[in-house]
Amino acid sequence: MVRRHTPSLSFEVFPPNPAVGNDKIFQALREMQDLAPHFISVTASNNKFDIEETTVRLTEFIANELQIPTIAHLPAVYLTKDMVSNILQSLDRVGVHQILALRGDIFPDVAPKDDFTYATDLIEYIKTEAPHFDIIGACYPEGHPDSPNQISDIQNLKKKVDAGCSSLVTQLFFDNERFYDFQDKCILAGIEVPIHAGIMPILNRNQALRLLKTCENIKLPRKFRAILDKYEHDPESLRAAGLAYAVDQIVDLVTQDVAGIHLYTMNNAATAYHIYKATHALFNHNPSVQSF
Repeated sequence: MVRRHTPSLSFEVFPPNPAVGNDKIFQALREMQDLAPHFISVTASNNKFDIEETTVRLTEFIANELQIPTIAHLPAVYLTKDMVSNILQSLDRVGVHQILALRGDIFPDVAPKDDFTYATDLIEYIKTEAPHFDIIGACYPEGHPDSPNQISDIQNLKKKVDAGCSSLVTQLFFDNERFYDFQDKCILAGIEVPIHAGIMPILNRNQALRLLKTCENIKLPRKFRAILDKYEHDPESLRAAGLAYAVDQIVDLVTQDVAGIHLYTMNNAATAYHIYKATHALFNHNPSVQSF
């Protein structure tokens, strides 16, 4: 196989609780800077914290202090048009012009706002209000948990791309074959933008149990379940096996010409470093030549 491009390696981080402060995440990001990621995305806490005080502030630090391209997450359902306009103006001021547009989680005891129902609504609004922003979309190789089936999910994803997404980032997954099947279905649906594969190394059993509870649509392969069972009472071996599993996923994805790897770091610079050390020869670490 002739490789058509060199894939990107990028990281995701999340803003800490404002009461905790940013010192720890700033230090982690400085350590990640040495790994030359192609970009770093910053999540937004849906309906909990002020996005301008958390996400925007962190993107400003990454873009201006660390000089790394950065993407700000925006969850649609708990935002109004006025809120989005203010956030876009704040991002504009700090020189951040990439958005990952999401619908966002819906909490059963909190009523959503009325302006945006789906991520597509948010994308269309941003493209009207601030067309110079680049918009990235989220996608789900194993289907969005609220979609009736994968056909419907991919049809909605096509609408999202047609509304203005230049690329996509997947939810985490542990079975590469499901990703490849999803990629094929996207091509058949006419979705031709780059798809970056979201990978999360599992470092402890509690993390895995939380994941199974919150991401019910994600299937764990037999090989991965065997790791959880074998090392249930051996945290050090479970961490090593979880990292090795993620590295194996990444190597396989890169050999299959994936557009990029988006690593869910959980703010852990040591995890990012381990993955980088094991796989860095596979990636081109010159952000100026890699678009996202």
